[in-house]
Amino acid sequence: MRTSLQPITQNNYEAVCDLDVAEAQQEYVACNMWSLVEAQFNSGYETRAIYTGEKPVGFLMWVKESREKISIWRFMVDQKQQGKGIGRAALQLALQEIRQTPNIEQIEICYNPKNPVAKDFYSSFGFTEMGMDKDNEDMLAIINLTNKTPEEADAI
Repeated sequence: MRTSLQPITQNNYEAVCDLDVAEAQQEYVACNMWSLVEAQFNSGYETRAIYTGEKPVGFLMWVKESREKISIWRFMVDQKQQGKGIGRAALQLALQEIRQTPNIEQIEICYNPKNPVAKDFYSSFGFTEMGMDKDNEDMLAIINLTNKTPEEADAI
């Protein structure tokens, strides 16, 4: 089945809100409904439903943090659809779309360092761990789209 990213609309937002991860994963993923509210009332937030065929099966949200940096804040695949390669295909599509944004030099993602699959999964896309965030809760990982070091990119 073909994976695609679709806009969140009046026709699919309820189905996206009904998606859920397994109970053991819930501490790692924010509620889709909350994320849609955030995106509605903040500029620079982009949301996408992950589809297989005609069915929404996951959710992505990224935020333009600055002229040069986009951060992926939310990424989930419904518990009934995991293990089918949907997340891998969806993240590849999201990265392709993000890379089309003018002036973007860095793509960032954060994840709980206790999440057993996150590091290997994200590193397979080229994300490099940069250390813990300022609250010492989440691991920061980036993809540099230029030859600049992360420190040089942040200094701009």
